[in-house]
Amino acid sequence: MALISCPECGKPALVRGPEGLCLRAGDRELRADLTTMIPRLSQRNLAGELLVKAAKVKGDRSTMTVVDATAGFGEDSLLLAAAGFHVVMYECNETIAALLEDALERAADHPVLGPVVARMELIRGDSIAAMRAMTTPPDVIYLDPMFPQRTKSAAVGKKFQLLHLLEAPCPNEEELLAAAMAAHPRRIVIKRPLKGAWLAGVKPDFSMSGKAVRYDGIVPVPLSGETDA
Repeated sequence: MALISCPECGKPALVRGPEGLCLRAGDRELRADLTTMIPRLSQRNLAGELLVKAAKVKGDRSTMTVVDATAGFGEDSLLLAAAGFHVVMYECNETIAALLEDALERAADHPVLGPVVARMELIRGDSIAAMRAMTTPPDVIYLDPMFPQRTKSAAVGKKFQLLHLLEAPCPNEEELLAAAMAAHPRRIVIKRPLKGAWLAGVKPDFSMSGKAVRYDGIVPVPLSGETDA
């Protein structure tokens, strides 16, 4: 498992304690903890989640599939799984994937989270290559390229400072979006800063804005024989 070295805080190390696996660097700790999301998982609260609204597509399938191509700590995937989607998560950073895997294992034994994470599947690897190779189109592909780091470090919490050390913002937005389009989903949902530019400069078919973030939706031209989303 590859860990990064940081000249400012020393070498981060994965440490397992009573609360699970964490990445420790100096006085900073980074842990994936899905229990913090529980208040947002009630059906009443889920109905108001912009991500869930943006991902909804028409259809009579009992279970729809979302590919989360940029899983991170799985919090957005958890919302989608709680809304009834089967979520396949891709994470290419080995350290982040290890932290997420640990969080999923702990959540599986939780009375509230257990049934939700049962609909979540983590794959360690490159989502761009995976999307290009997909033979069965997913219903939705979700893209959350990490936002560019703010210039004032005080504006960024310690958790996210360490996260930025692990995984930089997406270096090739065009390649990421092209791979998502190549998988022929019924919908692509993209998380963006509220006033951020469109991903790869591509105008979305719709947008849903909250207080801090925006969800842009692209509805690709359906394959022959499929109905539009």
